Amino acid sequence: MAAKRKVRVRKTAQYYRDNPEARKKKANYDTAYHSTPSRKKYRRKLATARRKAGVMGKGGKDMSHTKSGKLVREDASANRARQGAGGKPKRK
Repeated sequence: MAAKRKVRVRKTAQYYRDNPEARKKKANYDTAYHSTPSRKKYRRKLATARRKAGVMGKGGKDMSHTKSGKLVREDASANRARQGAGGKPKRK
């Protein structure tokens, strides 16, 4: 049987694990932020693009914004990793 894989917990995740009040506060903030009209509009735009590309509801790649504003398919891990740590521009 294979050895259990060790998962490295990053600083932010560790902080929220250790501070339940802070985690609760963040969850409340996230709920409020993602229910704003601008966030809903943003999600609708991406969902429409996924539907048009024929991948909505089938898993697979995310729709990602390029620097020019176009939407292209891209792996979720690459798309979401770019947001932090200096923006990490990759191939876009």
